[in-house]
Amino acid sequence: MSNHHGSEHQGRRAVGQVKEVTSLANPLVKDIKALALKKFRDQQNAFMAEGLKLVIDALDLGWEIRTLVFAKAGRGNAAVEKVAARTVAAGGTVLEVSEKVLSAITRRDNPQMVVGVFTQRLVPLKDIRAKDGDVWVALDRVRDPGNLGTVLRTVDAVGAKGVILVGDTTDPFSVETVRATMGSIFAVPVAKATPEAFLSWRKGFPGLVAGTHLKGAVDYRSVDFSGRPVLLLMGNEQQGLPDDLAASCDRLLRIPQQGRADSLNLAVATGVMLFEIRRGALKLETTHR
Repeated sequence: MSNHHGSEHQGRRAVGQVKEVTSLANPLVKDIKALALKKFRDQQNAFMAEGLKLVIDALDLGWEIRTLVFAKAGRGNAAVEKVAARTVAAGGTVLEVSEKVLSAITRRDNPQMVVGVFTQRLVPLKDIRAKDGDVWVALDRVRDPGNLGTVLRTVDAVGAKGVILVGDTTDPFSVETVRATMGSIFAVPVAKATPEAFLSWRKGFPGLVAGTHLKGAVDYRSVDFSGRPVLLLMGNEQQGLPDDLAASCDRLLRIPQQGRADSLNLAVATGVMLFEIRRGALKLETTHR
């Protein structure tokens, strides 16, 4: 028997060292269930992501997996077994659980077959250095996890660099936010800052700082965003940008509206702005192809 075959066999045996869990009272299950609450996410510095594709993406992008939970139905599924082997190799724990336990962990009736528990990761604000063409989004006191998750997903889709959370925001690692990112939580760098720390960092930002504001004098389509770093500053869902953040912008922009609604949802407005900022850059790219 070749060595290669032996190592393959050991790999399989490692996957065999799976803990089977059927009781909701199991302490491992209780710890994972507790990750639904911010207090326990912060204590454990961990969070939960659901779905095989998300877990594979996270591992491929170098995130640290602590626990892999999969439904009994996943046994014998080659992709699930492979992720289990990768988890064991990375020093993580693998739990094979009943559908009942998985439903309790995810608080869903029809849960995904796989859930991963990962270590949280934030980028220090001081480490963000913007280069020409880079786009960063700063969100002031964003409150809605669906909005934050959708913004992270949109930032990923347009190829912007990351998100800076300013002030008291919703948690980027909550189950609802992570779900709304559709996996982009693993691809998009996130930083957190107090308003004071953000304003101090902003002074060194080498490009254009643009904010959307109801009193914005300039139509968002009339600005040339190309060729320099852009920092897009978006205000909170209820109040928009506070005066100190608005004053820190080089340009205050508005998205003109014609219908009866007098404002856009935060995530939609951020998406509209991001695609406009990227449009100039994409034009340049397509002409040079």
